[in-house]
Amino acid sequence: MKTLNDLKKELMKDKDFKAEYEAIQPEMDVIRALIDARIASNLTQKQLAELSGVNQSDISKIENGTRNPSIRLLQKLAAGMNMSLKLQFIPSC
Repeated sequence: MKTLNDLKKELMKDKDFKAEYEAIQPEMDVIRALIDARIASNLTQKQLAELSGVNQSDISKIENGTRNPSIRLLQKLAAGMNMSLKLQFIPSC
């Protein structure tokens, strides 16, 4: 039985798949960072909504990848977790 990593490795050999995967990676990094920060803060989406003033449904959409958040919205979410937002530009390899 193939693992998810085995499947990804196989699919990454396809240049079209690899290009599309790499194109969405920054969005996936934002989603993962938000989820990780929320969990590290021991908050549910509902609790974060109450603390940040952002609708729980909007948090869910961001975490599910169906909504792209603005910087301002990410700042509100960060503030709700008693965190600050840090955005970096990193040189490509």
